[in-house]
This record gives sequence, C-alpha cells and structure tokens, in this order.
Amino acid sequence: MEAFKQHTGLVGPVDRVNVDTDAIIPKQFLKRIERTGFGQFLFFEWRFTEDGQVIPTFDLNKPRYQGASVLISRANFGCGSSREHAPWAILDYGFKVVIAPSYADIFYNNCFKNGILPIKLSEEQVEELFQCTAKHEGYKLNVDLENKTLTDEYGLKIDFDLDEHRRQFLLQGLDDIGLTLQHVDKISAYEAQHQERLALNL
Repeated sequence: MEAFKQHTGLVGPVDRVNVDTDAIIPKQFLKRIERTGFGQFLFFEWRFTEDGQVIPTFDLNKPRYQGASVLISRANFGCGSSREHAPWAILDYGFKVVIAPSYADIFYNNCFKNGILPIKLSEEQVEELFQCTAKHEGYKLNVDLENKTLTDEYGLKIDFDLDEHRRQFLLQGLDDIGLTLQHVDKISAYEAQHQERLALNL
C-alpha cells in the first residue's frame, strides 16, 4: 500500500445523504475476485441508464469533474452492507480522499485498509466545500495528512481530526499485513521458542 502524506486533487461532489454500499458498487458487479477493475462500475446506477447511456445530470459525469480524486458527500456515507468492494471501487475510480460528516463504521475502517483517507468534518464545513466546488470550476483541495489540514487556493484552511494510530497507518503505507510484518523477527523468535517447548514435552 502506498504511503499517504499529502494529496492535491480535483474535488468531485456526490450531494446525497445515506449513500450506501450498493449504490457505490451494485451487487451485480461483485463477482470479480481481484481488487481492481471496479472503478468503472462506481455509482453505476446513478451514472448510467438501464441501457447503458450516460446520465449527464449526475455530477461525476460532468466534464468539469473528470479526473476528480477528492470525493465530497453527505452524512452516513458508506452505510448498508459491509462489502469491501465499495472502497475498492472508490480507489480504482481514482479517489484518494473522501470527505463527509459521518460514515458507516465498517466502510470507514475498510478505507484505511485500502489506502483511502476518509475525513470527517462538520455538516457546515462540508456545505462550505460543496459551495466552493460549485462556484469554482476546477476546484482543488490540498490534503495534508502530516499536519491534518485542508487548504485551497482561495484562502480556505480547515483542520481535521484523525485517530493517531490510523494516521500512522496511512503515513507509513501500512495495512494489517504490513503492520504484522514489522514484527516478523519477534514472531519468528516466538515460533522458534514454541517449537523448542514442544520438543521438550515430547
């Protein structure tokens, strides 16, 4: 997993509350066993008609938001089923940061395991970001995880909170396996001692 320290990216809005994981990645696309390839199906039923035509009124389909890598949305983002395919689809589409007032717990945890930074802000702060995104075409945010700040070129600065353990996970590019491998020497030593004890007891 890549280390995350800073990211500057175009902001893409999904102005809806209670965005559930079935909307993020519909169930018919869960047959793949790889983590990649899901981005094309992100928000599929909002982006496309039943016969596969692009819905031009959906924000992420608009030309001004093409290439967005910072996603903003409303409260309770990622609710619904626990499918890890949801952050896989978000990451594969190109989003590295998600900003919302609140998240479903399982989705929130899965973001960190996949190298996505989910930021919690107040509803008022999120509303301000929506207004800035609508007002300024090509609106970008700089996300500084080291200093826990959001800034833009118009003078905005917002501090955000994040559990230090999770922050270090992203700063060092660690997932659960990577964290475990940091202690491989101790694990190997324990296993050797365990084998010795077993041999003495035979």
